[in-house]
Amino acid sequence: MEGGGSSRRWRFASPNPAVAAAGERSIQRHLRDLHGCLDERGPRPVIPLSHGDPSSSLSFRTAPEAVEAVAAALLSGDFDGYASRDTNLAACRAVAEYLSCDLPYKLSPDDVLLTSGCTQAIETVMSVLGQQGFNILLPRPGYPKHEAHAVFHKMEVRHYDLVPERGWEVDLEAVEALADENTVAIVITNPNNPCGTVYTYEHLSKIAGTANKLGMLVISDEVYGHLVYGSTPFVPMGVFGDTVPILTLGAISKRWAVPGWRFGWIAICDPKCILKETKVFHSLTSFKMLTTDPATFVQGSIPHIMKNTHDEFFSKIIRLLKECAEICYSEIKEIKCITCPCKAEGSFFMMVKLDISQLSDISDDVDFCRKLAKEESVMVLPGTALGIENWLRITFASDPAKLKQGLERIKSFCLRHQSHVN
Repeated sequence: MEGGGSSRRWRFASPNPAVAAAGERSIQRHLRDLHGCLDERGPRPVIPLSHGDPSSSLSFRTAPEAVEAVAAALLSGDFDGYASRDTNLAACRAVAEYLSCDLPYKLSPDDVLLTSGCTQAIETVMSVLGQQGFNILLPRPGYPKHEAHAVFHKMEVRHYDLVPERGWEVDLEAVEALADENTVAIVITNPNNPCGTVYTYEHLSKIAGTANKLGMLVISDEVYGHLVYGSTPFVPMGVFGDTVPILTLGAISKRWAVPGWRFGWIAICDPKCILKETKVFHSLTSFKMLTTDPATFVQGSIPHIMKNTHDEFFSKIIRLLKECAEICYSEIKEIKCITCPCKAEGSFFMMVKLDISQLSDISDDVDFCRKLAKEESVMVLPGTALGIENWLRITFASDPAKLKQGLERIKSFCLRHQSHVN
């Protein structure tokens, strides 16, 4: 048999370079790296404080009403095939009604596009807007999937800063300086991943006004919507749909603690129908014809999940997140080389600053996370993965006892590596 030696020229030897460029911006790449640093034979269990999957903790089990709705949908046998128009319409109507509760106008089922999780919502929006020669404004630090898909579609990415001294608010002066006639959109995340901040009504109003002034769309990632436990209430960006057209991205993954169910949406919050006039709406619906829908049985269960989940479930999750955020903030204050500019008020995350000068044998945030994984079996995400060096993102959506244990291990690690140079 003839071998496949290097002398032979294969015509598929040059895959799309945009794929590798986009993949470099994924959190998964950093998580795989950290997993490779773990001592699998270590005597202590791994404590993952690096990614936002609350379902891994028994404390964050989803609502029994949600489980019952999915079980009923499966047992009925009515949702084993492709989704019918009626199934899709019912799910869209449920999402529209759910979101409309917080808006000054009503969304219709036609304003909602269903996606396989919020990740596919990001992919869809970036695929529709992404063209060479255009640019998009993304936050720094920020969730890198937005950037990965923008890069894949050859858009120029321009980063605006979130200001830690102002509670991680958007630097709107920088936004105005960055934008030009080729800027198509600004992305915000509220409640924020990775910073844990919740934007006020006044700040969101200023963002909407700035976007209107610059003639750009607002893409609002609200996958952590309603997961707030501080003094600032959650305000959906869609409230300002009369000021500027908004694409709201969301999912049940975080509020219901079911990321594996892969049900998300794009909501077109545009009462003036600007996106229909500019053909963006048509392009979004056309692109959805090229992709897969959420699993049919999940679509079939959504009306029941959104209508029947008791408020007690949501209240319990909020109390638990508040407790865990307090634990994280108070424990971090005891670690000399790590500081937190502000307590988290929403989502599952806290961004903390790492002072490398106080540590020996640690070169940067990536080195810190690798050695922490190896020595303490604790995983936290380096800020480099989110566009900001020598910071760390800590996830506290965990069982409180396990969270305390993980933070104690971080404290022990920092003491062991503490520099003795004054």
